[in-house]
Amino acid sequence: MGRLNDLAALGQAVWLDFVDRKFLAEGGLQKMVDEDALTGVTSNPSIFEKAMGHGHAYDEELAAYDKTNPEAPTIDRYEHLAILDIQAAADTLRPVYDRLDAKDGYVSLEVSPYLANDTDGTIAEAQKLWKAVNRPNLMIKIPGTPAGVPAIAATIDAGINVNVTLLFSQSAYQAVAEAYVEGLEKRAARGEPIDRIASVASFFVSRIDSKIDDKIDAGVGGDEAKALKGKVAIANAKLAYAWYEEFIASARWQALAAKGAQVQRLLWASTGTKNPDYPDTLYLDSLIGKDTVNTVPPKTLDAYRERGTATATLNQDVAGARQVISDAERLGLDLDGVTDTLVEEGVASFSKAFDDLLGAIAAKHPAHA
Repeated sequence: MGRLNDLAALGQAVWLDFVDRKFLAEGGLQKMVDEDALTGVTSNPSIFEKAMGHGHAYDEELAAYDKTNPEAPTIDRYEHLAILDIQAAADTLRPVYDRLDAKDGYVSLEVSPYLANDTDGTIAEAQKLWKAVNRPNLMIKIPGTPAGVPAIAATIDAGINVNVTLLFSQSAYQAVAEAYVEGLEKRAARGEPIDRIASVASFFVSRIDSKIDDKIDAGVGGDEAKALKGKVAIANAKLAYAWYEEFIASARWQALAAKGAQVQRLLWASTGTKNPDYPDTLYLDSLIGKDTVNTVPPKTLDAYRERGTATATLNQDVAGARQVISDAERLGLDLDGVTDTLVEEGVASFSKAFDDLLGAIAAKHPAHA
């Protein structure tokens, strides 16, 4: 029983931000479930691009699919491969899902990043992927863009679990929390069950510090701002959690809780440190709290296993976090502008990874490039 198990005792789930055919086939995920109390898996276009676009682990399956579906477009070929991986991961985690009565044990699969600004397209894609994977412990990843918010409400209303991705600002997070509640309320109004519907709100961390630190290094805010380096992202996350605690105490949420609704857990994403000057477990050690998830890349997970600190830190010094955000605003670091930019960059980055992924798959069968 190591440090990762200690996180579970503090109410925080650990999910792996990685999926790969070889890793699944060789029992890597099962080992983490058994030894590290791992309870979930996330994927994204960048992860699939690395897995499918490089090496030969998928070649045999792709060749077999091409033989029976010779005219299939490249995107269908990608989905076929991705769905097999997601199903395998979901099956590995199914005992966790059953043991925890649908409170955890989830695997996430992203809608096409090309649909980030298309509400109706996102809703249709979520329903298509849900049906294709056909596992109750699937979460469909939908970006928390303005177009994504109504899609989240509609997808929850349809009884589909949702992992909201690309959240950077507190206001964007609050909008998707309310969209989750709206979807549940519509189901409840029709007398439909809401107790086994799950959602997480993926709040990104390290990228905020990268942007803010660059501004400070460029002289924004002068010498006074230097004290804020490496602090803004954690402060931002702590205030999002403080809002969550107030929200679940509200009469609106309590009415749903009385019908068995699960809270939409905050999930900390982008938790690998980008700055080598910072401890590699910084964003795990600093954001530990009840009813949260930390989705962790393999390298950071290994680092935490070796030298992480399991202490409930998320509720510590919230007043200090407010001061950090207030100082950042006063010194002209423009957190709102930074978070807006990061959403746009995140959508563009996932679209680029998707372009590369489809290009790599197409190259393996040039007739359909």
